[in-house]
Amino acid sequence: MTAARFDHERKRMTYTVGYIVGSLSRKSINRTLAVALSRLAPPDLRLTEIPIGELPLYSHDHDSSYPAVAREFKDAIEAADALLFVTPEYNRSIPGALKNAIDWATRPYGSNVLNGKPSAIIGASPGPISTAVAQQHLKTILSFTDSPVMGQPEAYIQFTKGLIDEGGDIQVPSTAAFLTEYLRAFAVHIRRHHDHPAGHRRHTVAERAQGRQDGVETPPYRP
Repeated sequence: MTAARFDHERKRMTYTVGYIVGSLSRKSINRTLAVALSRLAPPDLRLTEIPIGELPLYSHDHDSSYPAVAREFKDAIEAADALLFVTPEYNRSIPGALKNAIDWATRPYGSNVLNGKPSAIIGASPGPISTAVAQQHLKTILSFTDSPVMGQPEAYIQFTKGLIDEGGDIQVPSTAAFLTEYLRAFAVHIRRHHDHPAGHRRHTVAERAQGRQDGVETPPYRP
């Protein structure tokens, strides 16, 4: 295959984005936003939910006998090309359910599936500052897990009545245009990390083992 042909095929590649909704509520406005984003996504992104509602509370005791639901959760993350976190803000931070899911994703020791996985964050709230503080906390957490988070554009959505209809379509043209550009930027972010993996990529099993020797991997939780 010629270099030009390879570049053409690369540009046509479709990436699977696993989205994680931080709220467990079936009526969550962030779940509604996630559905709308799925409908707005460009052709090179395919959004699919990775549910977190059935995960038990993480405990170090589970590491020796990992629950099937947690294995399925980690497998879904592994299968995705990137992750999109769609989260509300609870008490100026992320919901406990989302933090719990991230803890499961990074354990047992040496099996962090967020490592090198491109990600982005977005959130909706009825308030004018939306989910800004929660998103900053989440960026800190994801940075520690070594997930390259898209820095710009940031997306803090004030969820107002009529913003999204029952079919999942955004009814405010300026918001639809902004979110369309946000998703296009995310596609570029994903492509950058998949096309140039040397700068930031998933580590191999051998590299993870070396990381443990060097103290690079996140240390195991202690009960």
